[in-house]
Amino acid sequence: MPTPHSPTQNHLLAALPAAEFGRLSPHLELVAMPLGEALYESGGHLQHVYFPTTCIVSLLYVLEDGASAEIAVVGNEGILGISLFMGGDTTPSRVVVQSAGHGYRLKAQLLLQEFNRAGPVLHLLLRYTQALITQMSQTAVCNRHHSVEQQLCRWLLLSFDRLSSDSLT
Repeated sequence: MPTPHSPTQNHLLAALPAAEFGRLSPHLELVAMPLGEALYESGGHLQHVYFPTTCIVSLLYVLEDGASAEIAVVGNEGILGISLFMGGDTTPSRVVVQSAGHGYRLKAQLLLQEFNRAGPVLHLLLRYTQALITQMSQTAVCNRHHSVEQQLCRWLLLSFDRLSSDSLT
């Protein structure tokens, strides 16, 4: 029997104090995230932020010639669209669903309003952003200095950490 969907399957949403969660939860919209769907394109304007619950999403840096490299993965621990509250309304990366599932989306303006209250949401999202920057740094070092087998192991571990089951498809 499938597990019912809940916003608290996302660790950031689950970590919000009751008052902040109460302000945001009526506006959270459950969305399917099929394999290969592009949630954002590089340079695109952010209309929504996404909180994955049962999917894994890749952040890709796209070069002028169309080639790309994965710079981070986000799953139930995070949020997609951090450039919104870090001072921009466009995203520098392409964001593509790597492992199908679900998540919740929220209108960008609503998250920005909550962030600008300078309370718990701001502090939680800045801590998450620091963790994401750390992941990006580790990915850069791994891609430069580790073997392909080591890179695959790292990717598998990152993926398993973000899945609610022990199967990776």
